Amino acid sequence: MKVLVIGGGAREHALCRSLSLDPDVTSLHCAPGNAGIAEVAELHAVDALDGAAVADLAVALGADFVVVGPEAPLVAGVADAVRARGIDCFGPTAQAAALEGSKAFAKDVMAAAGVPTARSYVCTTADEIDAALDAFGAPYVVKDDGLAAGKGVVVTGDLAAARAHALSCDRVVIEEYLDGPEVSLFAVTDGVTVVPLQPAQDFKRALDADEGPNTGGMGAYSPLPWADPALVAEVERTVLQPTVDELRRRGTPFAGLLYAGLAITSRGVRVIEFNARFGDPETQVVLARLKTPLAGLLRAAATGQLAAFPPLRWSDGAAVTVVIASYNYPDTPRTGDPISGLEEVAEKDEHAYVLHAGTKLADGRVVSAGGRVLSVTATGSDLAKARDRAYRAVDRIGLDGGHHRTDIAAKAAGL
Repeated sequence: MKVLVIGGGAREHALCRSLSLDPDVTSLHCAPGNAGIAEVAELHAVDALDGAAVADLAVALGADFVVVGPEAPLVAGVADAVRARGIDCFGPTAQAAALEGSKAFAKDVMAAAGVPTARSYVCTTADEIDAALDAFGAPYVVKDDGLAAGKGVVVTGDLAAARAHALSCDRVVIEEYLDGPEVSLFAVTDGVTVVPLQPAQDFKRALDADEGPNTGGMGAYSPLPWADPALVAEVERTVLQPTVDELRRRGTPFAGLLYAGLAITSRGVRVIEFNARFGDPETQVVLARLKTPLAGLLRAAATGQLAAFPPLRWSDGAAVTVVIASYNYPDTPRTGDPISGLEEVAEKDEHAYVLHAGTKLADGRVVSAGGRVLSVTATGSDLAKARDRAYRAVDRIGLDGGHHRTDIAAKAAGL
């Protein structure tokens, strides 16, 4: 099949890499893509938020299948526009993508479906904000109701900071703090059948030991040696399937990638948030371990055929990804810095590879073009081996002012 992927980050590079390895994919395109994706797919300029433009591109290319990567195009209805032109598309409708586009909507769905989550208040006035902050106390969890590119959540013990963030949002969800480790679990669904993937854990804080500000994610690993083996089945039963069933009951079936951000609390599993697409950087490690060809799985979800799809096959080993970020990230990042060492990783690291996030080509050189610049990903027989390979590759890469965490997967690997 001829496949078009929409997006230009490390998640889309991971998707394109896996799709390029699928023998059923005869032609691979990406729009707008990035400098790394250009090595495995033909790039096209498009406004990823313009559904008509994306659909026109898919028709012009003769694409059989479109995969929409980021959340903003999904919330904007890009998948709807593609399907309206008779092309299969992986990604939920705009209505169903509100599960990520509005945290208040997600809370309403969870309440109706009986899905365990944090107690919360939806606030639109200063008085409501003050009452909610007072009701829950520190640490305060304040979430912008809408999309905020991974930066709309503040978790802090500082009441003034929590209040300031809440007041900066048009509508805000304030909720109780959930203790315990966090887990990301993706599931592919056609709106009826749910197929969970392997769990991963990501690292949201910018600095080692979970210090510093929240980011879009500074690294991830899979599998989780400390997690209960029954975790995936429990989450499928108590979270994923009830949510999919509730959305179908409402007349807005969710077909695509349902991402549950979970806290494993002292009182059991609780949903922190839902996303309507593959997560970044967890996708990088989950797809590194998936042995089932990706295109067939995603198209089965897009065409309502998941119930007949064979069980997924996974590598027994582990995967680790380390994000290299630009100077000053997560504040306003500096861009345009040359990146060195990419060829050296490709030549010398058999089990590691670099996925591009914020990069572009300028005068024949790869330069930084965003906050999170690269995801250095490696596999190994266990987490310690994969981690060692990832950091060995990271050490080969040069980015002036760039920074990365040094403790990704260290605790899970027993280090």
